[in-house]
Amino acid sequence: MGGPSTVPEVKDFLYQLFADYDLIPISKNYQPFIAKYISKIRSPKIEKQYKEIGGGSPIKHWSEYQASKVCQKLDSLNPDTAPHKPYVAFRYAQPLSKKTYEKLLQDGITRAVAFTQYPQFSYSTTASSINELFRNKKELDPNNQITWSVIDRWPKNKGLVNAFAENIEKKVKEFENESASFDSGKEMTILFSAHSLPMDVINKGDSYPAEVAATVYAIMEKLNFKYKYRLVWQSQVGPKPWLGAQTADIVKQLNDPGHEKLIIVPVAFTSDHIETLFELDLEVIGESKYPKKIKRCESLNGSEVFINGLIEECSEHLKKNTTYNKNLKLDYVLAKNDPKGGDFLDELFPTLTTK
Repeated sequence: MGGPSTVPEVKDFLYQLFADYDLIPISKNYQPFIAKYISKIRSPKIEKQYKEIGGGSPIKHWSEYQASKVCQKLDSLNPDTAPHKPYVAFRYAQPLSKKTYEKLLQDGITRAVAFTQYPQFSYSTTASSINELFRNKKELDPNNQITWSVIDRWPKNKGLVNAFAENIEKKVKEFENESASFDSGKEMTILFSAHSLPMDVINKGDSYPAEVAATVYAIMEKLNFKYKYRLVWQSQVGPKPWLGAQTADIVKQLNDPGHEKLIIVPVAFTSDHIETLFELDLEVIGESKYPKKIKRCESLNGSEVFINGLIEECSEHLKKNTTYNKNLKLDYVLAKNDPKGGDFLDELFPTLTTK
């Protein structure tokens, strides 16, 4: 999604977000007008939140850092496809995907990998970005200068799993250092918190809940299941039913008695942004009854373990010459409630053929 790097960018970020029918299906005919109204109304509140976390989102910084580290290593690992050059494209913030596509064309790029930074697939998020990529291709690249492939999900990537497990253990150690009698197996629960989705999206068969759960299970396997844990969901907005239980509700239930210590893990995010720095740190933890009994697991950000996972994912993708995951067509069929929904990929991206 990206995030506004400065407070003045917030209004446009909100407009781009609420104008996306794939993410928030309101009205195909009136979505832009509704988005303009919502962004105007919500901007003052969200601007205040960004001011409280330092004046902007750090997601652009971390995305550029991670991407540059990946490409540096790929040059030696995959010399056949070198040199590798990193580009960052956001759905709702600068640099928007259209601007990035234009830069790719200007730089003479002929082969590109769209590497989603949503580890777990959802039609609302990853597919929205793919749809936008395809629209840009048709508009800007009708002669197919660039041959594309897509890494559209990676929920059990080793670097992702190992980095989260490593960061969790660091927080457990902090609790142990604070109390010599602390028993992590009995007195602590790990809450894996992921961005929620409306139930009408989930009920279509969206793969997101299962893939987030796969990430959580893989992390707990790495930790030998020695702690209690639960998967919870955050960031619900609007009156529609959303996937629960909500992170804030479960934190309140477990934290209010004051006995249980909690570690919150932002399991669907690859770097810090407003959902971690404001929603989790300042709201969920900051407004809890016993905030000192709650710790948030550090985000992946500059973790070398995580970045090595990204490198491995890209390297394997290039070596296998994979185009996209076989489940991607099914994702489109279910989301569109159309047996031919998956044909959308081949129509807009004829260079892609699954292997």
